[in-house]
Amino acid sequence: MKYIIDRIEGSIAVCELPSGLFAEIPVEALPLDAKEGDTIEVKIVYGDEEKERDERIRRLMDDLFID
Repeated sequence: MKYIIDRIEGSIAVCELPSGLFAEIPVEALPLDAKEGDTIEVKIVYGDEEKERDERIRRLMDDLFID
């Protein structure tokens, strides 16, 4: 998801989402050269949770579509 850095308030970057809502992101989570007006892309990776979910869905699909 792409965010626009609206402003930086101390250690928090206030970012605008495509929906027009705002999110607060810790400045330390941003690239070092990020500044107000920049567009950033945020990707959240859950690792093991994502793998487990994918495996569970794959098993359910296998059960549904038995040849």
